[in-house]
Amino acid sequence: MPETSAEHAGTSDPAHVADPADPAVTLDRARRLLARHPLVDGHNDLPWEAREQVGYDFDRLDLATRLTTTCTDLPRLREGGVGAQFWSVFVPSTLPGPEAVVATLQQVDAVHAMVARYGGDLALARTADEVEAATASGRVASLLGAEGGHSIDGSLAVLRMLHALGVRYLTLTHNDNTPWADSATDVPVAGGLTAFGHEAVRELNRLGVMVDLSHVAATTMRAALATTEAPVVFSHSSALAQCDTPRNVPDDVLEALPANGGVCMVTFVPEFVSRATATWHREAMAAASDAGVDPRDWVAFGAFSATWQRLHPKPDASIDDVVRHLEHVREVAGVEHVGLGGDYDGTDTFPLGLEDVSGYPRLVAALLDRSWSEGDVAALVRGNALRVMRDVEAVARDVRGRRGPSLATLAQLDG
Repeated sequence: MPETSAEHAGTSDPAHVADPADPAVTLDRARRLLARHPLVDGHNDLPWEAREQVGYDFDRLDLATRLTTTCTDLPRLREGGVGAQFWSVFVPSTLPGPEAVVATLQQVDAVHAMVARYGGDLALARTADEVEAATASGRVASLLGAEGGHSIDGSLAVLRMLHALGVRYLTLTHNDNTPWADSATDVPVAGGLTAFGHEAVRELNRLGVMVDLSHVAATTMRAALATTEAPVVFSHSSALAQCDTPRNVPDDVLEALPANGGVCMVTFVPEFVSRATATWHREAMAAASDAGVDPRDWVAFGAFSATWQRLHPKPDASIDDVVRHLEHVREVAGVEHVGLGGDYDGTDTFPLGLEDVSGYPRLVAALLDRSWSEGDVAALVRGNALRVMRDVEAVARDVRGRRGPSLATLAQLDG
């Protein structure tokens, strides 16, 4: 695979990569670095897994034990050096609007219940200062992100209530369009954002809820960047130039991040980081369509692809694939604008060496082997995410001083 040129000497050109040290020594160094800078991860779908597997019954899915049916539990979060986790309160974008709101509230309630049950290990956090306080207390800061504008059913009042319950980012779409924003994996209808979509971005800024541009169409990314006063996040996306899938971020958008102040949190989903796996995924989607299965219906497509995979083995992704994306984002946007959003428990497989949340030290070790400085790694794993949170909080204070809650409705603005 072609290598990208390095912004910093010795990061991407194989001729300049330092000879790796003893792997055990480098891995120990990575663990010590993560102990000093506990990692902030942008996206984890454990709440939905808990719903699907046990109906949120944490007696049956005890996170204090090493689980075999999830990528995430408390022992492995500790092993992975995770200090703050955005728990996705995802619900399927195929749910009708009112049902999506109810299901989202159930997801929020589940995260609150999970944090309360494991209060010695988890602490609810809504601000960067609360993340730091959780770290100081030895607990994993637990933040909430809503994955898809369908979760507010076209209502800014619902958005405000989600904020009151602790939600601190809203992904504008999931796999399907909303009436006001185009998804990366649907037929565009809004031209990016409608008038209501722009107003939703402004209200997110006022509330201090981060605008998450994962899952959205490139036109939606550009429209949101043109409207937002606050930094944006991509909670779990990788680089389009390194893996051609609509879920990834094009270079012109990455180039806009320094002016905006935002961060692209590179995901580990194999078909978003590995070219071979992306090709396999496109072929699987084509086969599903031929069989009458909508690839956007993640439940139906998941069942189809599990069967299809028996005859068409899925290529493995690797840590090196993820590193390639991290280095590309660093080169194009700068080291201040790259982070991590693994999407654990959100897909069926992960790159070799990153199979679950305990794998982060191996990724950090790979970066250290490629001559990433400890300062750059600290920014990647923690500093950038906390800076964006603080900047979003500051913008919210300023905007609230200028205007009150938006009373606009979808019907008023979009007809």
